[in-house]
Amino acid sequence: MTVYFIGAGPGAADLITVRGARLLARCRTCLYAGSLVPDELLDLLPADAVTIDTARMPLDEIIARLAAADAAGHDVARLHSGDLAIYSALTEQLRRLRELNIDYQLVPGVPAFAAAAAALDAELTVPGVGQSLLVTRVSTLSTDMPPGEDLESLARTGVTLALHLAAHRAPQLAASLAPHYGADCPTATVAYASRDDQQIVRAPLAELPAALEAAGITKTAVIFVGRVLDSDAATGVTDSYLYSQARMTKLRRDASAGEAE
Repeated sequence: MTVYFIGAGPGAADLITVRGARLLARCRTCLYAGSLVPDELLDLLPADAVTIDTARMPLDEIIARLAAADAAGHDVARLHSGDLAIYSALTEQLRRLRELNIDYQLVPGVPAFAAAAAALDAELTVPGVGQSLLVTRVSTLSTDMPPGEDLESLARTGVTLALHLAAHRAPQLAASLAPHYGADCPTATVAYASRDDQQIVRAPLAELPAALEAAGITKTAVIFVGRVLDSDAATGVTDSYLYSQARMTKLRRDASAGEAE
């Protein structure tokens, strides 16, 4: 039997992957975070499946439930919001399962920053403006940032930022980033991306704290900071090489050379 860690996506039930949905349909036990995973996904489970909300459950109890289901011969779905690769509290669960010799597989999901970018009608890598995206967060009482990953150090790169778990620290964000990005740097915040209650707030960096306070956004949000968000900055920049006449000419030339051979 196998424990399937499945990225449930950013919020909308139909943003789970086809693979994730198919696996849910065969799992007789499902552990999920009720505060983050949409109830509609549970409808994909078999009619007799056992569902367990882990929102207030410590790690030891979660692992005990996974082990019990495995011992009973069940395939198990462990649903995580967003994608498993970032901020999923996955590592410690996998460590415990390896110690128990319980098989598992990871099934990726749509990350929150991707859904947030879609809500903004935005590409986060614009030719001539920005070609890098730095996904990060800020220190909290529960989890500090490692040395060298403090916001001031990361801001020196000047690349586009996607900040998770940081909306409650907007004043500190603005103060740390303004010296590197400029007080007028555009920001865009998407709370509850892809959900019915999705909110979008755009503001210059200096006005970000007041804008988020006015909107009541303190959590479950992605904050983007960077010049790629400025539509004027992207006007007149070089188009992507992907669509360029030079690339098309090269493709035709290569194809002709191949036919000649």
